[in-house]
This record gives sequence, C-alpha cells and structure tokens, in this order.
Amino acid sequence: MNEVKPESKSRPISSEAVRATGRRKTAVAAVSLSRGEGEIKVNNRRLKEYFRRDSLVTHVVAPLEATGMMGKVDIRCRAHGGGMSGQAGALRLGIARALARFEESSRRVLRKEEMLTRDPRMVERKKYGMVKARKRFQFSKR
Repeated sequence: MNEVKPESKSRPISSEAVRATGRRKTAVAAVSLSRGEGEIKVNNRRLKEYFRRDSLVTHVVAPLEATGMMGKVDIRCRAHGGGMSGQAGALRLGIARALARFEESSRRVLRKEEMLTRDPRMVERKKYGMVKARKRFQFSKR
C-alpha cells in the first residue's frame, strides 16, 4: 500500500527558510522566508497581481522596507479567509514575525514600528432584534 506521491511543482525552499503565521480579522497568512533576490509570491501569484491596490502592496512590504531587507529575501505565503485588507494585514504580521526570527537585530526596529503586534479588532456580532450589531430598526411611537 505504498503510494508514490507526485512531486510538488513549487520551487523547493532551502533548509534555512523561516516560517511564521500572521492573522488579521478572519484572515490567516502562512509565510515562508528565505535568502533570495526579493521575489514575493502570494498563493503562487506575484504580490502585485494578488493585491491590485498599491496601498495594500505598500502595507505588505512595510516590514521589509523598515529593516532594509527589500530585495534580499524571497517570500512565499498562503493567505486565506477574510478579504483583501485582512489578508494584507495578516501577511504584514507574518512577514514581520519571520524577519524577527530570520535576523534577530531587526526585532527592535519592527517592535518600534509596531509591526509585531497583532491587531485585536474583530467584527462585532449581530444582536437579536437589531438590523446589524448596533443599528436598530426604526422606532415607532404610534
């Protein structure tokens, strides 16, 4: 019953790859960071193809620019859940955590820029008898 698994088509990650996880709202991003030429892929697509808004791209690469690692590391990640903004925030946290593990000296810079802190804000649940979490149905006196 020994089945031969087909080889994956993705490029093998070197043994010195660092892995980290980032979360934001309901989005989760699993990040793998290794030495390279600066290639960033999200769900097997280039960063600018996946996040089409420039504001999201700059939000994601902020940890790399803060530590001066832009163009020195390759990043591969899987992002799922939530929307584009949540995934960008999860990716930013995952990259920051991976950089902090990859190069210990960058931890101080990332901490100062508040990139290692998880954003705790979540969507408030809808309450019964209301339209949304806080919006109410119109009050009628008569």
